[in-house]
Amino acid sequence: MKDIFLLTPPFTQLNTPYPATAYLKGFFNTKGVSSYQMDLGIEVILALFNRESLENIFDLALDQDRINSENAQRIYALKADYLRTIDSVVSFVQGKNQSLARQICTDNYLPQASRFEEVNELDRAFGMMGFQDKARYVSTLYLEDLSDFINECIDEDFGFSRYAERLGRSAASFDEMYSKLQEELTYIDEISLQILDERLKEVHPKLFCLSVPFPGNLYSAFRCAQFIKANYPEIKIVMGGGFPNTELRSLTDARVFEFVDFITLDDGELPLDLLWQHISDPAKNIDLKRTYICEGGKVLYQNQSILKDYKQEELGTPDYSDLLLDKYISVIEITNPMHSLWSDGRWNKLTMAHGCYWGKCTFCDGSLDYIKTFDPLKAITLVNRMEELIAQTGETGFHFVDEGAPPALMTAVAIEIIKRKLSVTWWTNIRFEKSFTKDMCALLKASGCIAVSGGLEVASDRMLALINKGTTVEQVARVTNNLTESGIMVHAYLMYGFPTETVQETVDSLEMVRQLFEVGIVQSAFWHQFALTAHSPIGLDPEGYGLKPLYDKITFANNDIQFKDKTGIKHDKFSFGLKKSLYNYMLDIGFDMPLQDWFDFKIPHTTVKRSFIENCLQAEEAFISKPSAKVIWLGGLPLVSSYTKKKKGQIREIFEMSFHNKTGVVDVSIEKEYGEWLLDILDRLSINEEEVFTFASLKENFEEQFENFELFWYSKPIMTLRENGLLMV
Repeated sequence: MKDIFLLTPPFTQLNTPYPATAYLKGFFNTKGVSSYQMDLGIEVILALFNRESLENIFDLALDQDRINSENAQRIYALKADYLRTIDSVVSFVQGKNQSLARQICTDNYLPQASRFEEVNELDRAFGMMGFQDKARYVSTLYLEDLSDFINECIDEDFGFSRYAERLGRSAASFDEMYSKLQEELTYIDEISLQILDERLKEVHPKLFCLSVPFPGNLYSAFRCAQFIKANYPEIKIVMGGGFPNTELRSLTDARVFEFVDFITLDDGELPLDLLWQHISDPAKNIDLKRTYICEGGKVLYQNQSILKDYKQEELGTPDYSDLLLDKYISVIEITNPMHSLWSDGRWNKLTMAHGCYWGKCTFCDGSLDYIKTFDPLKAITLVNRMEELIAQTGETGFHFVDEGAPPALMTAVAIEIIKRKLSVTWWTNIRFEKSFTKDMCALLKASGCIAVSGGLEVASDRMLALINKGTTVEQVARVTNNLTESGIMVHAYLMYGFPTETVQETVDSLEMVRQLFEVGIVQSAFWHQFALTAHSPIGLDPEGYGLKPLYDKITFANNDIQFKDKTGIKHDKFSFGLKKSLYNYMLDIGFDMPLQDWFDFKIPHTTVKRSFIENCLQAEEAFISKPSAKVIWLGGLPLVSSYTKKKKGQIREIFEMSFHNKTGVVDVSIEKEYGEWLLDILDRLSINEEEVFTFASLKENFEEQFENFELFWYSKPIMTLRENGLLMV
């Protein structure tokens, strides 16, 4: 028996749990409140994709006479092959039975339907020996074929990472969702509720918490709540998470509370803490925080508590116990190593800082708490939590799910990871700002950072200024080059259709993106069309950006706002061409094709010079050494030999230093007196040492014995070391 049941409804990710319930469970641990968490999505997927269930699905599709399309008919005709292979394939993508990879990679093991039609050059994509990744990619196509069959023949709302998403998107009224909830249960509903019922009987909670991150979780969340109301009326139900936080801030429809008792907004820890106290002892008359209730048929917003939200330092380490960590499925949806990070591998999810340290982008929901309230963790606390999670889960991979990870904190975390000699792999979301120097990127890579994602948005300086991104295209090119050269992969978020954007700017932005991929400094990207959201600076003042909003009467969800752009441009017509060209660029092909060839309508010629990005990278950066910059040596001590050298009648002793690194040897020759100082100082510059040198303190130390530190610092021996682990960050 547990006090609280924390549930993520279907569906989010196949490869790793969405972290909200783990965050909340870790918090309740600090309060001594017992809790149980469940990712219903992965359990439903596993209940669907096995031999027995698949046989039921084929029989049901036939009985209902819904096998109509040519693709569905082919899949049904290959029923025996799917039934024979499904259990083995699922086991493989769970990380078991890895010897099956060689079978999967052959042409006659798995049945193939429409998802395989566009597959080509797999050997080129994965190499001759990349059996595991190639097999996961082929297995993904196989599972997606089955998903298409379920979608067409069993449940039109089914999808691997969302369910009935259309019901939650821009649903100003609750009418359609409410009507759907009065209909008979779908096949997916029946499986979901059967699994949930079994767990409820084991846990016997007093409070049931639905964490709803996305529109694609909303319908299932209400189905779960509806089931509990009907069968376990003594259990109180609360809904929170990303969807309510952004969409339900104008809620007035009392019918919602036929399914749930409470809805909380923004950070859930304090509202749930107070709600639990309220449920545990109603006589205490606890004031609630950011919580909707319904009384007398009216929706009321309760926010009387004067308590302040918990700081990030107080929330405890996320707790992933109860989740079926060994059952998640790693898939590869596209043959791109950066793009695959979202669906391949099990990642411990953590947050470096609550909110965004920049918080100025005009399209972003900057008025909401999850953006505007910036509260970073200390690096020591964060790495402590990493070590706790490694011990708990056995996984050393981390995805920091920040809005924009603060560069200074990233640096501190990297130093702390190296200091503790941890072997970890991590990635996060950033702003492409100038803080990401070549040296900082080298430090991040040394600590285990393998990738970053960041918003390039519209690759136009005018548009970036209008967005208030605080970057330029040239700066993005330099930063992505620094990251790529250090061995860190880069994913760029791209936007089209931003207010006042012209057709010419869209075309020029595509040319910038083409060049970024052609020179190899961005490895993955995704285009999305601008959406006007209610809580962004543009949403709060649409007319100021040349938009005419079309407001609906809001009784349920309020986020995306329909609008007319005064330019009159139909930006959605660019969608297919932008995405098709990008897909090819991510496969490292199509760079020589004219931009016109990606579109079936006339576009203007780009005004961007073909060598624009190359020129950005060739421009020399000024050597500016900040006095406060930390100086760090990542290497070890060298092997030293000496010899004498006669120059202008004087005999000088020269140190020959050989620095061995992971890939080779770096040789440096330096006069003995400087060499002795350098040997001593390199040892003290190691991250393992407690002493911290800044550029200013290093200069002071040098000039206690010698003159003109700058001349020494920019000499050939030191510049060689600067290229091989002597960093300023």
